[in-house]
Amino acid sequence: MKYAIVYALLATIIPVLEAQSSGFVRIPGGTFMMGSPNTENDRGKDEVQHQVTVGTFYMEKYEVTQKDYQSLMGQNPSYYKGETLPVECVSWYDAVEFCNRKSQQDGLTPAYSISKGQKDPNNTSAFDTVKWLVTWNKNANGYRLPTEAEWEYACRAGSQEPFYSGKAVDQAAWFWDNSKEHTHPVGQKQPNAYGLFDMHGNVWEWCWDWYGAYGPDSENNPAGPDSGSHRVERGGSWGDYRSGLRSASRLEFNPSGRNGRLGFRLVRSTI
Repeated sequence: MKYAIVYALLATIIPVLEAQSSGFVRIPGGTFMMGSPNTENDRGKDEVQHQVTVGTFYMEKYEVTQKDYQSLMGQNPSYYKGETLPVECVSWYDAVEFCNRKSQQDGLTPAYSISKGQKDPNNTSAFDTVKWLVTWNKNANGYRLPTEAEWEYACRAGSQEPFYSGKAVDQAAWFWDNSKEHTHPVGQKQPNAYGLFDMHGNVWEWCWDWYGAYGPDSENNPAGPDSGSHRVERGGSWGDYRSGLRSASRLEFNPSGRNGRLGFRLVRSTI
């Protein structure tokens, strides 16, 4: 009996230790209020508060760095150069390609099927110059982008305040007030309760979802609308004011677009 208990404990502890050693943090599933209350300062009209449940997943502690991107992709598109700086000037397509290549490198099943010769019929953008058909295999164990719901849930880490750091935004984020108008090495600011760094500021982060309006109803592991013209980005950047850094703040961008304020971080469904 006692051996069964020990094995059960090890089965719980080992995946957590493996995740931590690999640079990923276990985000325990749960239910939260996604969006912002009507009383929150600077809230957007697209932040309708609603109940969302997400399953357990694993999120990278840091935004993908230029060193990581260069070593895998053979190039560094970033405007602000530095190995420990977050990679930026990456499109949504660049990000999903990185996810798949890293999965293949680590012997994992890629999360995405990317058909470059086939246009996505659900992409309604008049400005997207790529429009690859990208589908998500939710049973894969490889790396992927977070859903918008996963991203906000991980950022909040149990908090319903505008920022996980309370009023001390400068302690958790590089933004307009302290960034001197450029990115900074990842992991220098205060992490949230899950141990995630730079969820506020430094660079915006691509999410999987097409951008769309929230409904008022509760949702279980939502992955965004079935179609759209823009993908979601979250978290704010070095070039944004406090309002853009809020946990509920949302931005939409052309999937093929790139700029010096936009990067990404990885998640996995399992370790």
